[in-house]
This record gives sequence, structure tokens and C-alpha cells, in this order.
Amino acid sequence: MTTTHTEAEIASQPECWRRAVANVPADVLPRRGERVAVVGCGTSWFIAMAYAALRERAGHGETDAFAASEAPIDRRYDRVLALSRSGTTTEVLELLAGTTTRTTAITADPDTPIMTAADEVVVLDYADERSVVQTRFATTQLALLRASLGEDLTQAIDDAEQAVAVPLPEALVNAEQFSFLGTGWSVGLAQEAALKMREASRSWTEAYPAMEYRHGPISIAAPGRVTWMLGTAPEGLRAQVEETGATFFESGLDPMAELIRAQRVAVARAFARGLNPDEPMHLTRSVILSS
Repeated sequence: MTTTHTEAEIASQPECWRRAVANVPADVLPRRGERVAVVGCGTSWFIAMAYAALRERAGHGETDAFAASEAPIDRRYDRVLALSRSGTTTEVLELLAGTTTRTTAITADPDTPIMTAADEVVVLDYADERSVVQTRFATTQLALLRASLGEDLTQAIDDAEQAVAVPLPEALVNAEQFSFLGTGWSVGLAQEAALKMREASRSWTEAYPAMEYRHGPISIAAPGRVTWMLGTAPEGLRAQVEETGATFFESGLDPMAELIRAQRVAVARAFARGLNPDEPMHLTRSVILSS
């Protein structure tokens, strides 16, 4: 059986993370005490959300995350950190061109306009992807950013090795609907897990902060549906979900490693529906808007 690009890229994540944490660049990424805006589109926006929460939790400074098209570039920041796998996304390039704030970009492709649009650039070309669906570049840049905050990712990488290898429960592959939940930095990862399901397999997915799930969204929980926690669930949430007949899934893995499992489920569901996860409907590798 031929392996898709998406499958190969998902499986390569533990090694990409090792390379990222061993090569954190000096004096390029946001410095302690700087007020930072992190921007991106799609997957990169959700990774920005995760990093912003982690940076503030680590005490490195006030950090806001924005979709690039909605970022208030006239607000005072010490640095803008732009995340863009392709380096060609219209909204990101327009934001970089329109701000006088110092800018850093993280990209996968050194032969793109972002190389000159940003003041400083980190290139993770070893994590670039052939699939339209973004998997390893997203998590590799987050591994780099976590390491830059002083985190030890040894356990996260061990968890990732487990996540790429363990069999997938049939209840996940065959579920009717998914609600992904997170707390703190894993809220962004929950949004990203839901996006992967939509992109690769056209599945009905939603995502929420875990405590907010009980304020309405739990009403769609039912037998054959899955509530999937990335990280540790608030006390009592599992019981409430299981009372509805829905499946509550919580593994205890590092949330970034748990995202790998969600990526694998998205691919498995794509195959079950006769879809090609490398080429999702209506999507391209980069969104470039004509003037």
C-alpha cells in the first residue's frame, strides 16, 4: 500500500521535534520582557494561540495571538512574530509590509517573499511538507517555540513516539462527530485538531475551551459522538459527557503529541470515505489573494 505524503509527514514529527529543540536560534525569537503579537492564518493562527498562552504562562511577557487579517498593527508591540509555512500568504505579507514594529518570521521555504518582508527569519526547511494539510511544520515550530521558553520536551517527544505508533481506536475512526477541548495553551491545539479533521476527512468537528463546553456545546453530545480532551480535563467533565452516551477520550499524553493522534485519525477517516488527505477539497498550500 502506498503511503501518502500526509502519513509520512505525520510519522516524522518526533524526529523533527528533536532537531528543532537542538537548534533553537539565539537573539531572533521574542526575548523575555518584550510585548509580542503572534500572527498567522489557519493552522498558524492556532499555533500562535498556543505559543501566546505558553509564553505568558512562562512569565516571558505579554503575548497576543491574532489571525493575520485581524491583527491591530497600530497597537504598541515590541515585536511581531509571523508564522507562515509557505512564506507567501497574502495576509501575512501585507501585515509585515504595513508595520514599523520589529518582525520575526518562521517559515519552511527560504525562497519566498517572507525572507525579505521580515526583519529576521527562522527557516525550518527540514519540516516542510508536500501535503496541503499541514502537520509536522505546525508542531515543529511549536516545539522550537516551547524550547525557546526553556521547556524540556523530552517527555513530549517520547509521547509523540507513542502517538505515531499505537493502534487507533475504532470508536474514533468511525465516530459521527467530534468536539475537541483544551485548557490554556491546548485550546489552540484543540482548534487545530478540529481543523485537521475538517480538512483531511470533511468531518463534523468543533472545538472549545474545556470549561466552556458545558455552556451549550455539550448539548450535541450523543452516542456515536466523541468529546476529545487535549490535556487534563476539568473535574467532573468526563462523567457529564458519558451521561449523554458520548465517548470521552483523554490519553494523558502531552497535548502536542495528542494532536498527532488526531492527525492520524483524520487520515484514517479520509481513507474510509475514499478521500485523498494530500489534496483536500477547495484548499491549496497557500492562500494568495489577487488584488
